[in-house]
Amino acid sequence: MIGQLDKIYLTFGKRNAFHRLVSYFFFEGRPHTTRGQFLNPFVKTFLNLLAELPGSPSPDRPIYITGLGRSGTTVLGKILSLHKDVGFLNEPKLMWSLADPQTDVCGDYVDSSGRFMLNPDDAHAETKLKIGRVLSRYAFLTGIKRPLDKYPEFIFRVGYLKSILPTSKIVFISRNGNDAVASVAHWSQDKGVVVGERTDDWWGRGDIKWTYLCDQIFTVLPEYSDVAKLDLNKLDHVNRAALEWIVTMRQGIAALNSWPNDVYHIKYEDLVREPAIELEKLLRACELAPSDDVLAYSQKALKVRDRKAKPELEETISQLFDETMSMLGY
Repeated sequence: MIGQLDKIYLTFGKRNAFHRLVSYFFFEGRPHTTRGQFLNPFVKTFLNLLAELPGSPSPDRPIYITGLGRSGTTVLGKILSLHKDVGFLNEPKLMWSLADPQTDVCGDYVDSSGRFMLNPDDAHAETKLKIGRVLSRYAFLTGIKRPLDKYPEFIFRVGYLKSILPTSKIVFISRNGNDAVASVAHWSQDKGVVVGERTDDWWGRGDIKWTYLCDQIFTVLPEYSDVAKLDLNKLDHVNRAALEWIVTMRQGIAALNSWPNDVYHIKYEDLVREPAIELEKLLRACELAPSDDVLAYSQKALKVRDRKAKPELEETISQLFDETMSMLGY
């Protein structure tokens, strides 16, 4: 569906649909495996224009949804987008890659130099200026107050993000590993596209995202020394998904400890089970007023599902998986 506009969402008024369509066609860009990539040159030109216009505007407390994809990031973005003050950008990675090519770890727009871990020292003045200009002008053009950016990988870059957008509010959403891993593996197998001699799927164009994970995390960080002994390139989708879930969840926990006043944790299961309670707390953490539309859509869009069984994993990965589940209270 274009711009994630489902039938339920459309019942909440033309204004919200307008915001999503403007975001989709003018700001987000189209990543690999998706339709509409022919729009990217136009979107790139438009974003560059906004980034080069004079001025140094700063967006008002932008909100970032981070974590692992297939863990409720999109539906949470859609829920919050129904708040009268919010405009939702669903993974505007083209915008970020134009400001800093290192942010692109999937090879959507840049085929080299991607980095999962980015620190405050990596946040250059030009990047800050461009992102501030584009987000502020997005808010102006759509008539919203608070940009909402869903970018899961930014859980690896909290310090970098806070250096660029000091007033940003960061949401870390987690999902139990059984369900998250099953969803990622199924998505990659189902949505993968063969292009010539390469495959574009969850692991990026031609496996570039997986290569970055291996080269920058699993073979570098001491806590994954046993993982580094495995033949990482021969792991199936399930074991790969488990490793990405493990490292992402642990990064989220580390961010909560390092940035307790800036990162807010919400469990997908809690959101589904008690949306009114969880959204009240989340809106307060994001400094947003209560919203009847946010609650009403959540009650229609969220569905309780039976938890999947634990996936079959390599022994080394299975041990880390169990430890991470315990760390998150699952």
